[in-house]
Amino acid sequence: MIRVKKFLWAFMFLCVCAGQSLPAQTSAGAEQLQDDPIASALDSLYKLNLFEKGYAKINYPKNPKFQFPKDSVPRYDETTYEARLAKIDAASPFDLQYNSVVKGYIEMYTMRKRELVSRMMALSQLYFPLFEEQLDKYNLPLELKYLAICESALNPMAKSRAGAMGLWQFMYPTGKIYGLKVSSYVDERCDPYKSTIAACEYFQYLYGLFNDWQMVLAAYNGGPGTVNRAIRRSGGKKTYWEIRPYLPKETQGYVPAFIAVNYVMNYTSEHNMYSAIPKKTFLSVDTVVVKKQISFDQISAVLEIPVEDLQYLNPSYKKNVIPVLPEETSYLVLPSTKIGTFINNESNIYNFYKKDTLKSSEILASQESIKIHTVKSGEHLSTIAKRYGCSVADLKQWNGIKSSTVKPGRKLTIYLYEKKPAEKKTTTAAASPEKREATTSAGGYKYYTVKKGDSLFKIAKANGTTVDALKKLNGFGEKFTLVPGKKIKIATL
Repeated sequence: MIRVKKFLWAFMFLCVCAGQSLPAQTSAGAEQLQDDPIASALDSLYKLNLFEKGYAKINYPKNPKFQFPKDSVPRYDETTYEARLAKIDAASPFDLQYNSVVKGYIEMYTMRKRELVSRMMALSQLYFPLFEEQLDKYNLPLELKYLAICESALNPMAKSRAGAMGLWQFMYPTGKIYGLKVSSYVDERCDPYKSTIAACEYFQYLYGLFNDWQMVLAAYNGGPGTVNRAIRRSGGKKTYWEIRPYLPKETQGYVPAFIAVNYVMNYTSEHNMYSAIPKKTFLSVDTVVVKKQISFDQISAVLEIPVEDLQYLNPSYKKNVIPVLPEETSYLVLPSTKIGTFINNESNIYNFYKKDTLKSSEILASQESIKIHTVKSGEHLSTIAKRYGCSVADLKQWNGIKSSTVKPGRKLTIYLYEKKPAEKKTTTAAASPEKREATTSAGGYKYYTVKKGDSLFKIAKANGTTVDALKKLNGFGEKFTLVPGKKIKIATL
């Protein structure tokens, strides 16, 4: 019986090390699988359409270093793993020692999840040159680029269960400390360039605390406080492997996974693993400054780039809109071949308006503008929403508010819409059923019947006018209320 128990405990431990799922008891007594975060990050690549032709087609070399069949999965003994790691370790500031825990992760990458490693290798062609440039600038070990593989598997939109975001998996408070801004429209934790700079600054800080790269890795994952507590519990030990038993389970597997990634990325050919074909590489993209607020739909329509490609190259823009704020610079990453086209057609892109799909009378798209409102004493979300013709739900969404109250002095971002002049059209096409309302054209306006869920903000946006214009035309005061079924006037062109 004792031997059986020992075997079960050993098996469970190896499952964790190898990135497999472990059963955990739920409140009802049923078993629930707990996934290894390292394996979970890799699995997220299944959902990404970041590869040529929408799938991960492997780019096999014409003359491979080893003459393996394409479907071959080479296997090696522990002596080989240990000797290869020793060769990498000799040229690295990290302590890349081999053990059974590291072996578990090596076999996860090279056997069970080798297809996903091919996808990850494709993404590395876009991100690794950026990482290496910044790591060199900050005089940091270039091997730290492999840490992003452990964190996110190079998925720029990765999000952990705890809420960490982006390639480097910054939590909100840590990201804020290192200058990464988060708003309703932008999350700079997902910006490859800005988050890499923040990660480099954080690495420097952690190395100043521990003066040991292995401890820096543990602190990056678990936090410096967690590492300090483990040092105290270990009786003052100062190396990772000595304090490892006192660290959380996730951090216990983190450094072995990093060691395994170093091995795998140096010996891909020996394991018959080759990169998928990436949509873009580091040298095939460039950056332009955006001068006015713009949507991905506008860019896509004029430059003939799929919106999904714009999302892939610009993952920090959460709603497919690039806002332009005073005293801040907004950037757009594009394929290098489209940079000149963007510059030559910049005005057309900013002024592009989407027409009704049924080619009815042209519907004006409106240029969004931003106002910052400082909450005054006695104000509530409802009164602020009425003032700007939007809904309380809009205010909460724009500003990340979860409660129903807001404190005086807080600054709220408000999105307004300004009416743009329409080009004169001679067409007499009838309005589509979706846009048609029972209207009266006399007096330069029509009537619109308010529906459930409407706000002045939504009505103005859909009809190419402004909230202020609606208020003025209908004589709305500060305390007006929209009632479903009520007819309001909307100016006609």
